[in-house]
Amino acid sequence: MKFRPLFALLALVSGCAASPKSAAPPSKRQQLTVLYVADLHAQLRAHPELFWRDGEERIELAGGFARLSAAIQRIRAERGGDVLVLDGGDTIQGSGAAALTEGRALIAPLNALGLDGAVPGNWEVVYGPQVLRQRARELKHPLFAANVRDAASGERLFAPSLVKDVGGVKVAVVGFTDPDVPRRQPPGYSQGLRYDGPEALPTLVREARERDGAQVVLLLSHVGLAKAVGLAARVPGVDVHLSSDTHERTYAPIEQAGTWVVEPGAFGSFLGRLDLWLEEGKVVDRRWELIELTASRFPEDPEMARQVEAALATHDEALLAQVGHTDVTLARYAVVENPLDNMLADAIRAAGGTEIGLSNGFRFGTPLLPGPVREADLWNLFPVTNKLKTGKVSGRQLRAFWEQELENVFAKNPEHRFGGWLPRPSGMTVRFRAAAPKGQRVLALEVAGAPVVDSRLYTVTACERDGDAPDMLCRIPGALEPRVLDLDAHEAVRRFLAGAPRLSDALEGRAVGEDLPAVLRTQQVSR
Repeated sequence: MKFRPLFALLALVSGCAASPKSAAPPSKRQQLTVLYVADLHAQLRAHPELFWRDGEERIELAGGFARLSAAIQRIRAERGGDVLVLDGGDTIQGSGAAALTEGRALIAPLNALGLDGAVPGNWEVVYGPQVLRQRARELKHPLFAANVRDAASGERLFAPSLVKDVGGVKVAVVGFTDPDVPRRQPPGYSQGLRYDGPEALPTLVREARERDGAQVVLLLSHVGLAKAVGLAARVPGVDVHLSSDTHERTYAPIEQAGTWVVEPGAFGSFLGRLDLWLEEGKVVDRRWELIELTASRFPEDPEMARQVEAALATHDEALLAQVGHTDVTLARYAVVENPLDNMLADAIRAAGGTEIGLSNGFRFGTPLLPGPVREADLWNLFPVTNKLKTGKVSGRQLRAFWEQELENVFAKNPEHRFGGWLPRPSGMTVRFRAAAPKGQRVLALEVAGAPVVDSRLYTVTACERDGDAPDMLCRIPGALEPRVLDLDAHEAVRRFLAGAPRLSDALEGRAVGEDLPAVLRTQQVSR
Protein backbone atom coordinates (compact mmCIF):
# COMPACT_ATOMS: atom_id res chain seq x y z
CA MET A 1 0.00 0.00 0.00
CA LYS A 2 2.81 2.42 0.81
CA PHE A 3 4.08 2.31 -2.84
CA ARG A 4 0.71 3.33 -4.33
CA PRO A 5 1.20 7.17 -4.11
CA LEU A 6 4.65 6.97 -5.77
CA PHE A 7 3.25 4.78 -8.55
CA ALA A 8 0.38 7.23 -9.01
CA LEU A 9 2.84 10.13 -9.20
CA LEU A 10 4.96 8.36 -11.83
CA ALA A 11 1.84 7.55 -13.81
CA LEU A 12 0.77 11.19 -13.63
CA VAL A 13 4.18 12.46 -14.84
CA SER A 14 4.27 9.87 -17.61
CA GLY A 15 0.79 10.81 -18.67
CA CYS A 16 1.70 14.50 -18.83
CA ALA A 17 4.75 13.78 -21.01
CA ALA A 18 2.65 11.83 -23.47
CA SER A 19 -0.16 14.39 -23.64
CA PRO A 20 -0.47 16.07 -27.08
CA LYS A 21 -1.60 19.27 -25.39
CA SER A 22 1.74 19.73 -23.58
CA ALA A 23 4.04 18.75 -26.50
CA ALA A 24 6.04 21.61 -28.15
CA PRO A 25 4.43 22.57 -31.50
CA PRO A 26 6.48 21.63 -34.56
CA SER A 27 8.52 24.49 -35.99
CA LYS A 28 6.90 26.00 -39.09
CA ARG A 29 9.35 26.21 -41.98
CA GLN A 30 8.79 29.16 -44.32
CA GLN A 31 10.27 29.81 -47.74
CA LEU A 32 10.99 33.21 -49.26
CA THR A 33 11.78 33.49 -52.98
CA VAL A 34 13.42 36.62 -54.38
CA LEU A 35 13.89 37.18 -58.11
CA TYR A 36 16.48 39.72 -59.10
CA VAL A 37 17.56 41.49 -62.29
CA ALA A 38 19.98 44.37 -62.75
CA ASP A 39 21.61 46.49 -65.44
CA LEU A 40 18.87 45.80 -67.99
CA HIS A 41 20.06 48.86 -69.93
CA ALA A 42 16.78 49.16 -71.83
CA GLN A 43 17.33 45.93 -73.80
CA LEU A 44 13.69 45.26 -74.55
CA ARG A 45 14.20 42.69 -77.31
CA ALA A 46 16.06 39.38 -77.37
CA HIS A 47 19.67 39.62 -78.54
CA PRO A 48 22.81 37.52 -79.06
CA GLU A 49 24.58 36.94 -75.75
CA LEU A 50 28.08 35.69 -75.02
CA PHE A 51 28.20 33.10 -72.25
CA TRP A 52 31.39 31.79 -70.71
CA ARG A 53 31.83 29.22 -68.00
CA ASP A 54 34.35 26.53 -67.12
CA GLY A 55 36.67 27.63 -69.91
CA GLU A 56 34.04 27.36 -72.65
CA GLU A 57 32.38 30.17 -74.60
CA ARG A 58 29.22 30.24 -76.67
CA ILE A 59 26.84 32.78 -78.18
CA GLU A 60 23.10 32.20 -77.92
CA LEU A 61 19.93 34.21 -78.41
CA ALA A 62 18.84 35.36 -74.96
CA GLY A 63 17.13 38.01 -72.91
CA GLY A 64 14.39 40.42 -73.87
CA PHE A 65 11.52 41.50 -71.64
CA ALA A 66 9.17 38.87 -73.10
CA ARG A 67 11.52 36.06 -72.09
CA LEU A 68 12.21 37.65 -68.72
CA SER A 69 8.48 37.97 -68.10
CA ALA A 70 7.88 34.31 -68.97
CA ALA A 71 10.59 33.20 -66.53
CA ILE A 72 9.19 35.35 -63.73
CA GLN A 73 5.66 34.06 -64.36
CA ARG A 74 6.86 30.44 -64.30
CA ILE A 75 8.50 30.87 -60.90
CA ARG A 76 5.55 32.86 -59.55
CA ALA A 77 3.25 30.01 -60.50
CA GLU A 78 5.59 27.49 -58.86
CA ARG A 79 5.57 29.53 -55.62
CA GLY A 80 1.87 30.32 -55.62
CA GLY A 81 2.54 34.00 -56.23
CA ASP A 82 4.67 34.45 -53.11
CA VAL A 83 7.68 36.03 -54.83
CA LEU A 84 9.56 39.31 -54.36
CA VAL A 85 10.86 40.74 -57.67
CA LEU A 86 13.58 43.40 -57.54
CA ASP A 87 15.58 45.46 -60.02
CA GLY A 88 19.11 46.73 -59.26
CA GLY A 89 19.08 49.76 -61.56
CA ASP A 90 20.57 51.07 -64.81
CA THR A 91 17.24 50.22 -66.40
CA ILE A 92 15.91 53.14 -68.45
CA GLN A 93 19.15 53.90 -70.35
CA GLY A 94 21.28 51.94 -72.79
CA SER A 95 19.33 51.71 -76.06
CA GLY A 96 18.26 54.02 -78.86
CA ALA A 97 14.57 53.91 -77.96
CA ALA A 98 15.40 54.77 -74.35
CA ALA A 99 17.61 57.71 -75.34
CA LEU A 100 15.16 59.10 -77.89
CA THR A 101 12.33 59.09 -75.34
CA GLU A 102 14.37 59.87 -72.21
CA GLY A 103 13.39 56.47 -70.82
CA ARG A 104 9.65 56.78 -71.51
CA ALA A 105 9.67 53.80 -73.90
CA LEU A 106 10.52 51.55 -70.95
CA ILE A 107 7.65 52.53 -68.69
CA ALA A 108 4.82 50.37 -70.07
CA PRO A 109 6.96 47.20 -70.38
CA LEU A 110 8.41 47.74 -66.90
CA ASN A 111 4.96 48.20 -65.40
CA ALA A 112 3.77 45.01 -67.12
CA LEU A 113 6.75 43.12 -65.68
CA GLY A 114 5.32 43.48 -62.18
CA LEU A 115 8.40 44.51 -60.21
CA ASP A 116 8.08 45.13 -56.47
CA GLY A 117 10.81 47.75 -56.26
CA ALA A 118 14.05 49.05 -57.77
CA VAL A 119 17.15 51.00 -56.87
CA PRO A 120 18.15 53.82 -59.27
CA GLY A 121 21.49 53.09 -60.93
CA ASN A 122 24.28 55.47 -61.84
CA TRP A 123 22.82 55.93 -65.35
CA GLU A 124 19.28 56.73 -64.24
CA VAL A 125 20.33 60.41 -64.03
CA VAL A 126 21.41 60.56 -67.69
CA TYR A 127 18.34 62.63 -68.62
CA GLY A 128 18.62 64.89 -65.58
CA PRO A 129 17.03 64.86 -62.11
CA GLN A 130 13.65 66.21 -63.24
CA VAL A 131 13.18 63.42 -65.78
CA LEU A 132 14.26 60.88 -63.15
CA ARG A 133 11.57 62.18 -60.82
CA GLN A 134 8.99 62.02 -63.62
CA ARG A 135 9.87 58.44 -64.58
CA ALA A 136 9.69 57.43 -60.92
CA ARG A 137 6.13 58.79 -60.78
CA GLU A 138 5.16 56.86 -63.92
CA LEU A 139 6.40 53.51 -62.62
CA LYS A 140 3.99 51.29 -60.70
CA HIS A 141 6.77 50.04 -58.44
CA PRO A 142 8.71 52.33 -56.08
CA LEU A 143 12.30 53.44 -56.49
CA PHE A 144 14.16 53.43 -53.19
CA ALA A 145 17.65 54.47 -52.13
CA ALA A 146 18.99 55.72 -48.82
CA ASN A 147 21.63 58.05 -50.19
CA VAL A 148 20.15 60.23 -52.96
CA ARG A 149 19.07 63.69 -51.78
CA ASP A 150 17.93 66.99 -53.19
CA ALA A 151 21.01 69.21 -52.86
CA ALA A 152 19.02 72.32 -51.86
CA SER A 153 16.67 70.83 -49.27
CA GLY A 154 18.66 67.80 -48.12
CA GLU A 155 15.51 65.68 -48.43
CA ARG A 156 15.77 62.15 -49.74
CA LEU A 157 14.47 61.72 -53.29
CA PHE A 158 13.19 58.25 -52.47
CA ALA A 159 12.38 56.12 -49.45
CA PRO A 160 15.51 54.47 -48.05
CA SER A 161 14.03 50.98 -48.02
CA LEU A 162 11.20 48.71 -49.07
CA VAL A 163 9.32 46.70 -46.43
CA LYS A 164 6.93 44.01 -47.64
CA ASP A 165 5.16 40.87 -46.44
CA VAL A 166 5.82 38.05 -48.88
CA GLY A 167 3.99 34.82 -48.15
CA GLY A 168 3.98 35.51 -44.42
CA VAL A 169 7.64 36.54 -44.26
CA LYS A 170 8.35 40.18 -43.46
CA VAL A 171 11.19 41.41 -45.66
CA ALA A 172 13.07 44.70 -45.59
CA VAL A 173 15.24 45.72 -48.54
CA VAL A 174 17.59 48.64 -47.91
CA GLY A 175 18.59 50.53 -51.08
CA PHE A 176 21.97 52.11 -51.80
CA THR A 177 23.25 53.54 -55.08
CA ASP A 178 26.64 54.72 -56.28
CA PRO A 179 27.80 57.77 -54.29
CA ASP A 180 30.38 58.50 -57.03
CA VAL A 181 27.72 59.49 -59.60
CA PRO A 182 28.67 63.23 -59.65
CA ARG A 183 32.28 62.31 -60.52
CA ARG A 184 31.71 59.14 -62.48
CA GLN A 185 29.06 60.51 -64.83
CA PRO A 186 29.30 63.86 -66.63
CA PRO A 187 28.69 66.25 -63.71
CA GLY A 188 25.80 67.97 -65.48
CA TYR A 189 23.67 64.82 -65.32
CA SER A 190 23.20 64.95 -61.55
CA GLN A 191 23.33 68.70 -60.97
CA GLY A 192 20.99 69.51 -58.09
CA LEU A 193 21.40 66.12 -56.40
CA ARG A 194 23.58 65.05 -53.48
CA TYR A 195 24.86 61.53 -52.90
CA ASP A 196 25.74 60.26 -49.43
CA GLY A 197 28.18 57.50 -48.57
CA PRO A 198 27.32 54.22 -46.81
CA GLU A 199 27.54 55.59 -43.26
CA ALA A 200 23.79 55.33 -42.60
CA LEU A 201 23.45 51.72 -43.77
CA PRO A 202 24.20 49.95 -40.43
CA THR A 203 21.54 52.05 -38.69
CA LEU A 204 18.99 51.40 -41.43
CA VAL A 205 19.62 47.66 -41.26
CA ARG A 206 19.29 47.66 -37.49
CA GLU A 207 16.04 49.68 -37.65
CA ALA A 208 14.64 47.25 -40.20
CA ARG A 209 15.00 44.47 -37.64
CA GLU A 210 14.09 46.34 -34.46
CA ARG A 211 11.56 48.93 -35.63
CA ASP A 212 10.00 47.29 -38.68
CA GLY A 213 10.16 43.72 -37.39
CA ALA A 214 11.78 42.34 -40.52
CA GLN A 215 12.63 38.65 -40.40
CA VAL A 216 14.82 38.99 -43.50
CA VAL A 217 16.97 42.02 -44.35
CA LEU A 218 18.45 42.41 -47.82
CA LEU A 219 20.78 45.13 -49.05
CA LEU A 220 20.15 46.10 -52.68
CA SER A 221 23.08 48.16 -53.95
CA HIS A 222 24.33 49.65 -57.20
CA VAL A 223 28.04 50.09 -56.43
CA GLY A 224 29.63 47.08 -58.14
CA LEU A 225 30.56 43.62 -56.93
CA ALA A 226 33.97 44.45 -55.45
CA LYS A 227 32.57 47.31 -53.38
CA ALA A 228 29.56 45.20 -52.39
CA VAL A 229 31.87 42.51 -51.02
CA GLY A 230 33.76 45.21 -49.11
CA LEU A 231 30.52 46.60 -47.67
CA ALA A 232 29.47 43.20 -46.34
CA ALA A 233 31.95 43.42 -43.47
CA ARG A 234 30.96 47.02 -42.67
CA VAL A 235 27.18 46.50 -42.61
CA PRO A 236 26.30 43.67 -40.20
CA GLY A 237 22.87 42.09 -40.00
CA VAL A 238 22.30 41.67 -43.74
CA ASP A 239 21.17 38.20 -44.85
CA VAL A 240 22.06 38.66 -48.53
CA HIS A 241 23.62 41.60 -50.38
CA LEU A 242 22.14 41.96 -53.86
CA SER A 243 24.79 43.74 -55.92
CA SER A 244 24.62 45.39 -59.34
CA ASP A 245 26.44 47.85 -61.63
CA THR A 246 29.46 45.82 -62.79
CA HIS A 247 27.42 43.29 -64.82
CA GLU A 248 29.17 40.47 -62.96
CA ARG A 249 27.76 36.95 -63.19
CA THR A 250 27.97 35.24 -59.81
CA TYR A 251 27.02 31.65 -60.45
CA ALA A 252 28.08 30.89 -56.86
CA PRO A 253 27.55 33.34 -53.97
CA ILE A 254 30.53 35.13 -52.46
CA GLU A 255 30.46 34.82 -48.67
CA GLN A 256 31.84 37.69 -46.63
CA ALA A 257 31.38 38.07 -42.88
CA GLY A 258 28.47 35.63 -42.97
CA THR A 259 26.66 37.57 -45.72
CA TRP A 260 26.14 36.29 -49.24
CA VAL A 261 26.95 38.72 -52.04
CA VAL A 262 25.51 38.03 -55.51
CA GLU A 263 25.19 39.88 -58.83
CA PRO A 264 22.88 38.78 -61.69
CA GLY A 265 24.62 39.70 -64.95
CA ALA A 266 23.10 42.25 -67.31
CA PHE A 267 20.87 43.05 -70.31
CA GLY A 268 18.05 40.74 -69.18
CA SER A 269 20.13 37.73 -70.20
CA PHE A 270 19.97 36.41 -66.64
CA LEU A 271 17.56 36.15 -63.75
CA GLY A 272 18.86 35.67 -60.24
CA ARG A 273 16.83 33.46 -57.94
CA LEU A 274 17.38 33.54 -54.19
CA ASP A 275 15.51 31.12 -51.90
CA LEU A 276 15.64 31.56 -48.13
CA TRP A 277 14.15 29.16 -45.60
CA LEU A 278 13.17 30.37 -42.15
CA GLU A 279 12.34 28.64 -38.88
CA GLU A 280 11.04 30.62 -35.90
CA GLY A 281 11.67 33.82 -37.84
CA LYS A 282 15.34 33.10 -38.52
CA VAL A 283 17.05 32.21 -41.80
CA VAL A 284 18.28 28.64 -41.52
CA ASP A 285 19.08 27.81 -45.15
CA ARG A 286 19.61 29.66 -48.43
CA ARG A 287 20.13 28.88 -52.10
CA TRP A 288 21.17 31.03 -55.07
CA GLU A 289 20.77 30.26 -58.76
CA LEU A 290 21.85 32.42 -61.69
CA ILE A 291 19.42 31.45 -64.47
CA GLU A 292 20.54 31.94 -68.07
CA LEU A 293 17.51 33.23 -69.99
CA THR A 294 18.31 31.61 -73.32
CA ALA A 295 15.79 31.00 -76.10
CA SER A 296 16.48 27.27 -75.84
CA ARG A 297 15.27 27.20 -72.21
CA PHE A 298 12.55 29.84 -72.00
CA PRO A 299 9.75 30.87 -74.37
CA GLU A 300 8.56 34.46 -74.69
CA ASP A 301 5.44 35.79 -73.00
CA PRO A 302 3.15 36.84 -75.91
CA GLU A 303 1.52 39.71 -74.02
CA MET A 304 4.88 41.20 -73.03
CA ALA A 305 6.10 40.73 -76.60
CA ARG A 306 3.19 42.89 -77.74
CA GLN A 307 4.07 45.53 -75.14
CA VAL A 308 7.67 45.61 -76.37
CA GLU A 309 6.74 45.90 -80.05
CA ALA A 310 4.30 48.71 -79.23
CA ALA A 311 7.01 50.56 -77.32
CA LEU A 312 9.51 50.25 -80.18
CA ALA A 313 7.25 50.57 -83.23
CA THR A 314 7.69 54.31 -83.75
CA HIS A 315 11.49 54.07 -83.51
CA ASP A 316 12.25 50.96 -85.57
CA GLU A 317 12.52 52.65 -88.95
CA ALA A 318 15.25 54.99 -87.75
CA LEU A 319 17.03 52.52 -85.48
CA LEU A 320 17.17 49.63 -87.99
CA ALA A 321 18.86 51.76 -90.66
CA GLN A 322 22.19 50.24 -91.69
CA VAL A 323 25.36 52.26 -91.07
CA GLY A 324 28.00 49.65 -91.90
CA HIS A 325 28.97 46.00 -91.95
CA THR A 326 31.17 43.60 -90.03
CA ASP A 327 32.56 40.31 -91.28
CA VAL A 328 33.56 39.20 -87.77
CA THR A 329 31.88 38.92 -84.39
CA LEU A 330 32.64 41.95 -82.24
CA ALA A 331 32.12 41.59 -78.49
CA ARG A 332 32.93 43.92 -75.63
CA TYR A 333 33.09 41.64 -72.58
CA ALA A 334 36.66 42.21 -71.40
CA VAL A 335 38.11 44.44 -68.71
CA VAL A 336 41.37 45.29 -70.47
CA GLU A 337 40.99 45.06 -74.28
CA ASN A 338 38.36 43.87 -76.74
CA PRO A 339 37.90 43.99 -80.54
CA LEU A 340 34.71 46.02 -80.48
CA ASP A 341 36.23 48.88 -78.51
CA ASN A 342 39.36 48.79 -80.67
CA MET A 343 37.09 49.67 -83.58
CA LEU A 344 35.38 52.42 -81.61
CA ALA A 345 38.66 53.96 -80.44
CA ASP A 346 40.00 53.83 -84.02
CA ALA A 347 36.88 55.66 -85.24
CA ILE A 348 37.28 58.34 -82.57
CA ARG A 349 40.96 58.88 -83.43
CA ALA A 350 40.20 59.06 -87.16
CA ALA A 351 37.43 61.60 -86.57
CA GLY A 352 39.76 63.88 -84.62
CA GLY A 353 42.78 63.37 -86.84
CA THR A 354 45.00 62.97 -83.77
CA GLU A 355 47.81 60.66 -82.68
CA ILE A 356 45.72 59.07 -79.94
CA GLY A 357 42.06 58.14 -79.55
CA LEU A 358 40.51 57.29 -76.18
CA SER A 359 37.14 55.74 -75.43
CA ASN A 360 35.70 55.10 -71.97
CA GLY A 361 35.67 51.54 -70.67
CA PHE A 362 31.92 51.08 -71.06
CA ARG A 363 30.32 47.73 -70.21
CA PHE A 364 27.33 48.29 -72.49
CA GLY A 365 26.38 46.23 -75.47
CA THR A 366 25.79 42.64 -76.46
CA PRO A 367 27.82 41.00 -79.26
CA LEU A 368 27.63 42.20 -82.86
CA LEU A 369 27.41 39.17 -85.15
CA PRO A 370 28.72 39.21 -88.73
CA GLY A 371 26.34 41.24 -90.87
CA PRO A 372 24.87 44.73 -90.91
CA VAL A 373 25.72 47.31 -88.25
CA ARG A 374 22.63 49.40 -87.54
CA GLU A 375 21.80 52.66 -85.79
CA ALA A 376 20.43 50.64 -82.88
CA ASP A 377 23.85 49.03 -82.44
CA LEU A 378 25.50 52.45 -82.10
CA TRP A 379 23.15 53.29 -79.23
CA ASN A 380 23.63 49.90 -77.56
CA LEU A 381 27.41 50.24 -77.64
CA PHE A 382 27.76 53.98 -77.03
CA PRO A 383 24.45 55.16 -75.51
CA VAL A 384 25.37 58.82 -75.07
CA THR A 385 25.85 61.48 -77.73
CA ASN A 386 28.46 63.72 -76.14
CA LYS A 387 30.53 65.62 -78.67
CA LEU A 388 34.10 64.55 -79.30
CA LYS A 389 36.88 66.76 -78.04
CA THR A 390 40.54 67.17 -79.03
CA GLY A 391 43.48 68.64 -77.20
CA LYS A 392 47.17 68.32 -76.44
CA VAL A 393 48.54 66.58 -73.37
CA SER A 394 52.08 65.83 -72.29
CA GLY A 395 53.61 62.40 -71.94
CA ARG A 396 53.71 63.04 -68.20
CA GLN A 397 49.95 63.68 -68.20
CA LEU A 398 49.33 60.50 -70.19
CA ARG A 399 51.35 58.48 -67.70
CA ALA A 400 49.44 60.00 -64.77
CA PHE A 401 46.15 59.32 -66.57
CA TRP A 402 46.92 55.63 -67.04
CA GLU A 403 48.15 55.20 -63.49
CA GLN A 404 44.91 56.68 -62.16
CA GLU A 405 42.73 54.63 -64.49
CA LEU A 406 44.56 51.44 -63.52
CA GLU A 407 43.95 52.31 -59.87
CA ASN A 408 40.28 52.90 -60.65
CA VAL A 409 39.96 49.40 -62.12
CA PHE A 410 42.39 47.32 -60.03
CA ALA A 411 42.68 49.07 -56.65
CA LYS A 412 43.37 46.52 -53.94
CA ASN A 413 40.95 48.35 -51.66
CA PRO A 414 37.51 48.00 -53.29
CA GLU A 415 36.50 51.41 -51.94
CA HIS A 416 39.02 52.99 -54.31
CA ARG A 417 37.62 51.36 -57.43
CA PHE A 418 35.78 53.74 -59.68
CA GLY A 419 33.77 53.61 -62.89
CA GLY A 420 33.93 50.94 -65.55
CA TRP A 421 36.65 48.98 -67.24
CA LEU A 422 39.97 50.24 -68.56
CA PRO A 423 39.82 53.06 -71.17
CA ARG A 424 40.29 51.90 -74.76
CA PRO A 425 43.22 53.42 -76.68
CA SER A 426 43.94 53.81 -80.37
CA GLY A 427 47.41 54.82 -81.56
CA MET A 428 49.01 53.96 -78.25
CA THR A 429 49.74 50.89 -76.12
CA VAL A 430 50.15 50.36 -72.38
CA ARG A 431 51.76 47.45 -70.53
CA PHE A 432 51.18 47.19 -66.81
CA ARG A 433 51.03 45.02 -63.71
CA ALA A 434 47.58 45.06 -62.15
CA ALA A 435 48.78 43.91 -58.72
CA ALA A 436 51.53 46.55 -58.42
CA PRO A 437 51.07 49.42 -55.93
CA LYS A 438 49.19 52.55 -56.88
CA GLY A 439 51.25 54.80 -59.13
CA GLN A 440 53.67 52.01 -60.04
CA ARG A 441 51.62 49.88 -62.41
CA VAL A 442 52.64 51.22 -65.84
CA LEU A 443 55.59 49.29 -67.27
CA ALA A 444 55.65 50.72 -70.81
CA LEU A 445 53.70 53.39 -72.63
CA GLU A 446 54.09 53.87 -76.37
CA VAL A 447 52.57 56.07 -79.08
CA ALA A 448 52.97 54.93 -82.69
CA GLY A 449 55.47 52.31 -81.49
CA ALA A 450 57.79 54.80 -79.77
CA PRO A 451 58.16 55.20 -75.98
CA VAL A 452 56.23 58.12 -74.56
CA VAL A 453 58.41 61.12 -73.70
CA ASP A 454 57.26 62.97 -70.59
CA SER A 455 58.00 66.43 -71.95
CA ARG A 456 56.51 65.93 -75.40
CA LEU A 457 52.96 67.00 -76.30
CA TYR A 458 50.61 64.47 -77.93
CA THR A 459 47.33 65.14 -79.70
CA VAL A 460 44.34 63.26 -78.31
CA THR A 461 40.68 62.81 -79.28
CA ALA A 462 38.28 61.78 -76.52
CA CYS A 463 34.86 62.85 -75.31
CA GLU A 464 33.34 66.06 -74.02
CA ARG A 465 31.47 65.50 -70.76
CA ASP A 466 28.63 67.77 -69.74
CA GLY A 467 29.75 69.89 -66.80
CA ASP A 468 33.51 69.25 -67.11
CA ALA A 469 36.04 72.08 -67.05
CA PRO A 470 36.99 73.30 -70.55
CA ASP A 471 40.51 71.87 -70.25
CA MET A 472 39.34 68.39 -69.11
CA LEU A 473 39.85 65.73 -71.77
CA CYS A 474 38.45 62.29 -70.89
CA ARG A 475 39.41 62.73 -67.23
CA ILE A 476 42.78 64.23 -68.18
CA PRO A 477 42.89 67.71 -66.60
CA GLY A 478 44.91 70.59 -67.98
CA ALA A 479 44.72 69.77 -71.70
CA LEU A 480 46.11 72.44 -74.00
CA GLU A 481 44.21 73.85 -76.97
CA PRO A 482 40.99 71.96 -76.16
CA ARG A 483 38.47 72.00 -78.99
CA VAL A 484 34.98 70.49 -79.08
CA LEU A 485 34.21 68.91 -82.44
CA ASP A 486 30.89 69.16 -84.22
CA LEU A 487 30.32 65.40 -84.13
CA ASP A 488 29.81 62.64 -81.60
CA ALA A 489 31.03 59.05 -81.38
CA HIS A 490 28.05 57.78 -83.39
CA GLU A 491 28.97 59.96 -86.35
CA ALA A 492 32.61 58.97 -85.93
CA VAL A 493 31.67 55.29 -86.28
CA ARG A 494 29.37 55.97 -89.25
CA ARG A 495 32.21 57.72 -91.09
CA PHE A 496 34.71 55.05 -90.11
CA LEU A 497 32.51 52.16 -91.30
CA ALA A 498 31.70 54.02 -94.52
CA GLY A 499 35.33 53.46 -95.48
CA ALA A 500 34.72 49.68 -95.30
CA PRO A 501 37.65 48.96 -92.97
CA ARG A 502 38.83 45.41 -92.44
CA LEU A 503 37.65 44.76 -88.88
CA SER A 504 39.39 42.20 -86.70
CA ASP A 505 38.11 40.00 -83.89
CA ALA A 506 41.66 39.49 -82.55
CA LEU A 507 43.31 41.25 -79.64
CA GLU A 508 46.13 43.57 -80.68
CA GLY A 509 47.99 44.08 -77.41
CA ARG A 510 46.88 47.69 -77.03
CA ALA A 511 46.56 47.16 -73.28
CA VAL A 512 48.29 44.20 -71.66
CA GLY A 513 48.35 43.23 -68.00
CA GLU A 514 51.42 41.06 -67.57
CA ASP A 515 49.99 39.42 -64.45
CA LEU A 516 46.50 38.92 -65.93
CA PRO A 517 45.03 36.28 -68.24
CA ALA A 518 44.92 37.12 -71.95
CA VAL A 519 41.17 37.83 -71.64
CA LEU A 520 39.92 39.08 -68.28
CA ARG A 521 36.14 38.88 -67.88
CA THR A 522 35.80 40.13 -64.29
CA GLN A 523 37.15 42.77 -61.92
CA GLN A 524 36.68 40.36 -59.04
CA VAL A 525 40.35 39.35 -59.29
CA SER A 526 42.00 37.41 -56.46
CA ARG A 527 45.02 39.17 -54.96
